[in-house]
Amino acid sequence: MLKSRFSSFRRFLAPACVAVMSLAASGCAIHQQQVDDQQQADRSFETPESPERQREPSPSDPFAAIDSAFERLTPAGLPVRESGPEAGSELIWPRLMARFRIASCPEDSSAARWADWYADNAEYMQRVLNRAQPWMHHIVNEIEARDLPGELALLPVVESAFDPFAYSHGRAAGPWQFLSGTARDFGITINDWYDGRRDFVAATAAALDYLEYLGELFDGDWALALAAYNAGQGRVGRAIRRNAARGLGTEWHELPLPRETLNYVPKLKGLGCLFRDSTRYAFVLPALEDRPHVARIDVDGTVDLVALALAAELDLAELVTLNAGLNRHLMPPSGAADLIVPLAAAERVEQALAVLPAPAPIPSRQVRIERGDSLSVLARRHGTSVDELKRVNNLSGSRLIAGQTLALPGKPGDAEPQGDERYRQVYRELTALQQQLLPTDRFIHRVRSGESLWVIARRYGVSVRDLQRMNGLAGTTMIRPGQRLVIETDRAVSAPLQRSERYVVRQGDSLWLISRRQRVGLDELMRWNDLDADSVLRPGQELVIRGGSDA
Repeated sequence: MLKSRFSSFRRFLAPACVAVMSLAASGCAIHQQQVDDQQQADRSFETPESPERQREPSPSDPFAAIDSAFERLTPAGLPVRESGPEAGSELIWPRLMARFRIASCPEDSSAARWADWYADNAEYMQRVLNRAQPWMHHIVNEIEARDLPGELALLPVVESAFDPFAYSHGRAAGPWQFLSGTARDFGITINDWYDGRRDFVAATAAALDYLEYLGELFDGDWALALAAYNAGQGRVGRAIRRNAARGLGTEWHELPLPRETLNYVPKLKGLGCLFRDSTRYAFVLPALEDRPHVARIDVDGTVDLVALALAAELDLAELVTLNAGLNRHLMPPSGAADLIVPLAAAERVEQALAVLPAPAPIPSRQVRIERGDSLSVLARRHGTSVDELKRVNNLSGSRLIAGQTLALPGKPGDAEPQGDERYRQVYRELTALQQQLLPTDRFIHRVRSGESLWVIARRYGVSVRDLQRMNGLAGTTMIRPGQRLVIETDRAVSAPLQRSERYVVRQGDSLWLISRRQRVGLDELMRWNDLDADSVLRPGQELVIRGGSDA
């Protein structure tokens, strides 16, 4: 049944070498290295700043508000308790660990070193597991229903540190780090209203579907399946065929895969060992009870989150945290997203929804059908979906006639805030939080020792005033090493190069300035030149700039 279910995905994804890119923290930079498992322990283990660059948010950092919201959502501060038989069956960890099939940490292996690293960074793990707690019960239920290995519930630790707003330079998003193409192939909705990659419920379903498919594709070899989730099934398949043709081994660690993929699998294995044998690693698991901690509420039509927050007395940051897939203050009219609220607030929310007036309708726009147009072409062109076009125009089929007029769904950004001064205040707070959290052309810069706003602004080609505005900094606010700053840009791309060229780095250049000057994406520039966001450029250094089909 599974083969039939995913046959279309195999046909589409394999030649395309789909890669589900992870956050810079989780490791997806492309490097070539072939090592065996023991050599990998010595040559491939990398100690990161942290899997999420050890966030130490400042009061102006929007991520601080999200982590604080997760802490408030944590029951009784998520007290800790030693794992093992004495912990009791009411905790979720015994049920999860009973399904472990992947974890293996031989002495001096890379997996063992990662287990030690996670154990040694207990404060980091506490923050990550605080973010995980609203969702872990749901994830474990879904893994049980699919009969998948329990370690997969920990994969968002590796991918995103359980950050729903994680966004990589490769444009992967959400806790499971989906690229938009792969996400849509596995049923995730992405439009102006909503990005399901950031929705824990929708993204978990899609990620487990994808992993289930990869597990079958690689005949139950979960190390190969995980490597394919990270580097792309096409790349892993080609590596297997290449080694087999040369008489070489085809175990995951024997394949010519990216260096970060060779670290990716041991990270999850190490996490599994840490959780399964926490006493050995002197690691204390949080006492997370095996029960729901949030409520999922079906909504009919558009709901104004600001009005709901006021009517049901909801914490705004908690509402944004639990509904990270929403792009605006309005829920999508198509019903693509469910509303997630703290369990204790569910009854208040249901009562508020029953009496809350519907938001004012957003005006639709009209478009004239040209020869060659189709619903799918129009949906892509205007940033909507085929289903939305059918709904707005009351269409049962897909046939269009040239010259026909079609209504386009109104965009959430066209909606004017409606309400009194208190409503407008909360609306401004919500909008400011979403604008800083949601990916536009956004980059997160970690402040280094000796850096100033002027230095950082010059590096990214923005003004100091814009940098202050992006991060809610007053003119006198001091920045400190380790603080994260949001950098946004209006990356205008026009007249792309038609061939590959070499660019010679000049004094004062940065990756960001070069990408803007050459009208290419920052992520592409780094990928072409095997660089990351922290790479230091030297005057005289040559960079590859690709154009046309090379891009």
